[in-house]
Amino acid sequence: MSESVQSGVSNRPEDDNSAWLAMQPEPVLEPRLPICDPHHHLWDFETHRYLLPELMEDLNSGHNVRSTVFIECTAMYRAQGPEELRSLGETEFVNGAAAMSASGGYGEARVCAAIVGFADLSLGARVEQVLEQHLAVSGGRFRGIRHISAFDPSGAVRRSHTNPTPELLGEAGFREGFGRLHKLGLRFDAWLYHPQIPQLTELAQAFPDQPIVLNHLGGPLGIGPYQGRREEIFPQWREAILDLALCPNVSVKLGGLGMKIIGYEFHKRGRPPGSEELANLWRPYIETCIEAFTPQRCMFESNFPVDKVSGSYQVYWNAFKRLASGASQTEKAALFHDTAAAFYGLA
Repeated sequence: MSESVQSGVSNRPEDDNSAWLAMQPEPVLEPRLPICDPHHHLWDFETHRYLLPELMEDLNSGHNVRSTVFIECTAMYRAQGPEELRSLGETEFVNGAAAMSASGGYGEARVCAAIVGFADLSLGARVEQVLEQHLAVSGGRFRGIRHISAFDPSGAVRRSHTNPTPELLGEAGFREGFGRLHKLGLRFDAWLYHPQIPQLTELAQAFPDQPIVLNHLGGPLGIGPYQGRREEIFPQWREAILDLALCPNVSVKLGGLGMKIIGYEFHKRGRPPGSEELANLWRPYIETCIEAFTPQRCMFESNFPVDKVSGSYQVYWNAFKRLASGASQTEKAALFHDTAAAFYGLA
C-alpha cells in the first residue's frame, strides 16, 4: 500500500517549499569533495513530484556529487499483472532515468547508478524469481532490496507501504526470502524505528555473510509517545547501535534526521535551519555511529526529497561536512563517497 494512504505523520513533502528553503542560502563548503549520495527517491505522486529535473536542480546546488543510489518508494509500479511483480515497474522507470543521466546530457553526476528496489521477502523461496526479474530489467544497475519493517504500535507514528508486522525480520517466511539475497549477490537496506534495532541485530547475526545497511541512523523517533523524551531515548538508541555495530556485515547511513518523525519540527519554523545548527543538533547521533562502525562502514545520505521538508540539499551536505571537519582526508573520502560506492558496487 502506498505511503500516501497510510495513517500517522507523513514524511513526504506535500507542498512546494522552495521559497522557504531559499531563505537559508549558504556558500558550499569543500566544493571539490567527491560525494556518492546513497539514498534518494524519485516519484510522481498526486501531491508531490520529484523526478530527474528536480533531483538535478538539487545536485547542481554546488556540491561535487559524482553518483547516486535510488531507494525504493513505490514509484511507477505496474498497474497490471501479478501483485508480487508490480514493483518491477519501479526498477524499469528508474533504469530509464539512469540511462538519461548516463547519456551525459544532465551533467557529470551519474544518477541512479545503483538501484535498490522492493520485492516481498515474505514470499520465501518464491521471491528468488522476482529478484531475478529485477536484475533482468535493470540494465545491470540493480543492487538490492529494501523491505521496510518500520512498525510502531502508536497511531502517531506511521507504518509504511509494506504494512509490516511487529516482528517481520524474525518471521520464517521473511528469513527464507532474505536468504536468497546473498545467492544473487544483492544487498539489503533496512528501515525500521529505534526500538526495533535489536531485531536487525538478530537478523544480521543469523546471516553473517549478508551485506546490510541500516537506513537513517535507525530512526530515533521524536513524535507521538516519544515526543519530548530525546534525552531519555538517546541512551537506548546508542546502546542498540553499539550492539548492532558488532556485526561486521552491517553498515549505516548517516542522515534522515530531517524527517518529521524525528521530531525536530524544523518545517514549522519561519526560516529553515542552517548547517551549523543542524551539525550541532545531530552531532551526538553521527559521532556515535562513526565511532561504532568506523568510516569504512558509514555513509552520509541526503534522503531526498523526504528530508527536503526540513532543509535544502546545499545546507544538508554543508552540515555533514561540518560534522566531518575533524576527520582525515582518507576518512572523509570514505564517509562521503568510498564506503557507499563500495557497498553498492559502483566503480
